[in-house]
Amino acid sequence: MPMIKMIVGLGNPGTQYAHTRHNAGFDFVDELAKNRGGSFSLDTKYSAFICKVQIGICPVWLLKPQTFMNLSGKSVSALANFYKIEPEEILVAHDELDLDPGVAKIKFSGGHGGHNGLRDIIKCMGNNKDFHRLRLGVGHPGDSKEVANYVLKKAPAAEFEQTQDAIYRALKLDEQIARGQWQAAMNTLHSK
Repeated sequence: MPMIKMIVGLGNPGTQYAHTRHNAGFDFVDELAKNRGGSFSLDTKYSAFICKVQIGICPVWLLKPQTFMNLSGKSVSALANFYKIEPEEILVAHDELDLDPGVAKIKFSGGHGGHNGLRDIIKCMGNNKDFHRLRLGVGHPGDSKEVANYVLKKAPAAEFEQTQDAIYRALKLDEQIARGQWQAAMNTLHSK
């Protein structure tokens, strides 16, 4: 597998959405940037906050689309096209309803599972699904009609801490992830 050249955190812009369940991807890349000495700046060309960090031997772009979740693909495809980054060189960190809070899993390719951010990225990359995902569990409200309301709310403190714990465990694997050492990263992350 090739090395990772871009890590995308999915979320919605604006202080009212900060640290909501849907913004788990933003939380991940914010912590990654902090750990790696990067700082985000708004780049209107990509409709995103971006920064470049060094993860071990790998230079990696970090991206936080500012287009709102259902248009995330615009930012991802713009940066990928400009820097000639292939889908398999991209990792997208996002909230995952099908995993409990505190669980983080890595996956390659597949559908969008109803996630509007993933749906738009797939569409904007010419229906190419072959990118990596870091799935950060936020749990499910139990009723599909409640999903939108649920993901746009902040989790109770104990649940939020579980999600943060999953983020920190994934961050410890950033060099393996950046190098494309997926099996090793999965074995560690999925063993919890």
